[in-house]
Amino acid sequence: MKKDKVTAIVLAGGSGTRMGGECKKQYMLLNGYPILYYSLKAFQDSPVDEILLVTNEESYCREELIEKYHMDKVTKIVPGGEERYESVYNGLLEIEDSSYVLIHDGARPFVTREIILRCIEEVKVHKACVVGMPVKDTVKIVDDKGFASYTPERNYVYLVQTPQAFSYPLILKAYRKVIEEQVPGITDDGMVVEYLQEKKVKLIEGSYQNIKITTPEDYLTAKAFLENKK
Repeated sequence: MKKDKVTAIVLAGGSGTRMGGECKKQYMLLNGYPILYYSLKAFQDSPVDEILLVTNEESYCREELIEKYHMDKVTKIVPGGEERYESVYNGLLEIEDSSYVLIHDGARPFVTREIILRCIEEVKVHKACVVGMPVKDTVKIVDDKGFASYTPERNYVYLVQTPQAFSYPLILKAYRKVIEEQVPGITDDGMVVEYLQEKKVKLIEGSYQNIKITTPEDYLTAKAFLENKK
């Protein structure tokens, strides 16, 4: 029986404007390694069959990450787009013969083998899965003037993370639809499938440490996580 091929798309095309400084956030050093190294290494050591890296820094990534750390599962480096959803679509168009795809933000260095395995297992059942964790704080929905509109029940509110895992034909069809119709406000891949309205998106367990490094405060938190692991 033929094994289902699983591809990971790792996104590293962000500008990192909220981090400040000259170096893009995904290439900043974290305990001696570029932030992007950690997520690439996690997928390299996982059961995924191949990795597509989406970046506009091809030469740097090839020399300082892929070749330097022998990441032979990275089969293609794909140029990024202006927006995140454009970068994802660029990556999707380069996939060949895959049954499933995991889409991950390269600025999330603490994705684990366990999370990746969970994504692969669950996507084969549900076809559309998003990693997330329940919120710890009370959440307020506000109106356009900043006044509280209502308070959703906390049990039903999740912080969404990546990887986000999908049947490849499903996510490609969904992305083609939002690209063709120029749907505004797309911030994650689950929204793309929700817009297609063919499949419900399953929330699966991630980790509270699976943070996205966006601000200087996130960077300090990431350093603390690594120190704690030591």
